[in-house]
Amino acid sequence: LCRGVVLASDTLVSLDGAPLGKPADEADARRMLRALSGREHEVFSGVCVMQKSTGRMALRSARTGVTFKELSDREISDYIATGEPMDKAGAYGIQGGAGAFVTRLDGSFENVMGFPIDVVGDMLRDFGIL
Repeated sequence: LCRGVVLASDTLVSLDGAPLGKPADEADARRMLRALSGREHEVFSGVCVMQKSTGRMALRSARTGVTFKELSDREISDYIATGEPMDKAGAYGIQGGAGAFVTRLDGSFENVMGFPIDVVGDMLRDFGIL
């Protein structure tokens, strides 16, 4: 970013309080998607902004509730075959094919994508960047 600001963000999916990171392999992705099927889960993102010249740092987080429809084995297999879930927390990308799995969203869509732009915007305004 401009003005010597460092911005970092990471996201994880939580089901019943247990974190779901990126799947290790297709079997892990299948396990995660089966676990999420028909259930509500949470997506958390942590954001850190640091101004290098002053050392000022701020940390914020965002939470979004997501509910999936019941997924058939075929839907799960077809989705895994796209390769899309393999680099995503919880084995899905809401901005891609898995968007069709979502029946309810309580919070920020962008947070589920992995970058809570509303939180980032507020933080950058606090730093006088925006």
